[in-house]
Amino acid sequence: MVAQNIFFYLLAAVMVGAAVAVVTTRNVVRAALYLIVVFAGVSAQYVLLAAEFVAVTQVLIYVGAIMVLMLFGIMLTRAKIGRDVDLTHDYWYVGLATAVILAAVMGYALIDAYGDDPLPEDTRVAQVAGSNTATVGDALFSQYLIPFEVVSVLLLAALVGAIVIARKDR
Repeated sequence: MVAQNIFFYLLAAVMVGAAVAVVTTRNVVRAALYLIVVFAGVSAQYVLLAAEFVAVTQVLIYVGAIMVLMLFGIMLTRAKIGRDVDLTHDYWYVGLATAVILAAVMGYALIDAYGDDPLPEDTRVAQVAGSNTATVGDALFSQYLIPFEVVSVLLLAALVGAIVIARKDR
């Protein structure tokens, strides 16, 4: 077995375990920390796919900015830090059944669409297409500059809104 496959399965197992911990833990701060593990695992998967620019972007945007924003939101809205027994509802099995049905439908759609099609011989896209970093950078700061700035203003407005909500309670 190739080392890349071993690391993929190891990372996937860690990510699935952390994702299950996100939705099953009763502590909100721990759920956010488990979500950081999932985001870091996604970044490591991008490194395995030889998409280093996307991996670094994943770390900067999701692990850095979004999780800091979520932790600020948790702290500023005075959410319960300890165990909260009200997080689990009586109808949790409906969510589990929905997740199983959605996974089955997605699996069926993938098998129906691709079936027995063979994988391409060279799966390392970055080596075939050249450097994706320059292409993504040019597109991000030329064609998608306005949406990029709008998202940054939206995140800033969300942070200011959380501070305003927290300050009104005093």
